Amino acid sequence: MTAASRINRMTPYLFLAPAALVLVIALLYPIGFMIYASFLDWRPSQYISEAEWVGLRNYINLASDEAFLESFGVTLRFAAIVVTLEMALGVGLALLLDRKLRGMAALRTIFILPMMIAPIVVGLMWRYMYHPTVGIFNRTLKDWGFDPIPWLSDGSWSFVAVVIADVWQWTPFIFILSLAALQSLPQSALEAAQIDGASGWQKIIYIKLPLMMPVLIVAVLLRLIDAFKVLEVILVMTNGGPGLSTEILSLRIFRTAQEFQELGYAAAMSNYLLIMLMLLTIAMFAYNSLTERRSARLRAAAQEDA
Repeated sequence: MTAASRINRMTPYLFLAPAALVLVIALLYPIGFMIYASFLDWRPSQYISEAEWVGLRNYINLASDEAFLESFGVTLRFAAIVVTLEMALGVGLALLLDRKLRGMAALRTIFILPMMIAPIVVGLMWRYMYHPTVGIFNRTLKDWGFDPIPWLSDGSWSFVAVVIADVWQWTPFIFILSLAALQSLPQSALEAAQIDGASGWQKIIYIKLPLMMPVLIVAVLLRLIDAFKVLEVILVMTNGGPGLSTEILSLRIFRTAQEFQELGYAAAMSNYLLIMLMLLTIAMFAYNSLTERRSARLRAAAQEDA
């Protein structure tokens, strides 16, 4: 192999080297540092080199930590409920508005406004609306002759309150992705279904949704990841209370590190969350590859029919 050919072969790697270096420094090093810290009894008053090595003790203690297990359960329930509601509402709105309407550009802009608001502002806004005496919800209920609802002082209602706030903020994200997927569907598939006499519901169930599935899976994955690590809105609205009714895992990690000053223990919790999200991501990508192959077969069949 000549020197020129070796240089040509190495050129792509030379261009990738700066990006790879940034990735190692900005991503892999902090993750490795967190993994290392999870094996220590580390306090903020210590240098990490002074922390005591405890091995797997932090991970073993988590298995019997009732607060951690409660937060883990709240996180699973919160993520499952908000993502299900957001997918149903977002996809439903996209199917409803997938037509030529006057002012559609302005409507899209209005829909994405909740996503553009800072999470702290969202939390404060909903906290004031849920205020027991001057909040708009209880004032409206009182005007209609109903009893006020303890939105943020009752465990069950506080969970409902944070779910509503998250659904309000992130349903537009699903709507925009779903509408973009709908408008990029091959018209040949829809025309073939129309010729075969398919009804509107049949076209949605057997044509539109299967072809949209790769985009919807990515949307679900992104929202699940974000729902598992949401922090600011719940921190401002309820601070995890009352009790542990709205304390999701990211808030438990924050309190363990900030209030209890157990950095090694908080790092172990973070690793549990990281592993869970990695497994979820792998599973979703595997399912996505299957749906993409199915969508490719549907597109090919539609082109043959056309």
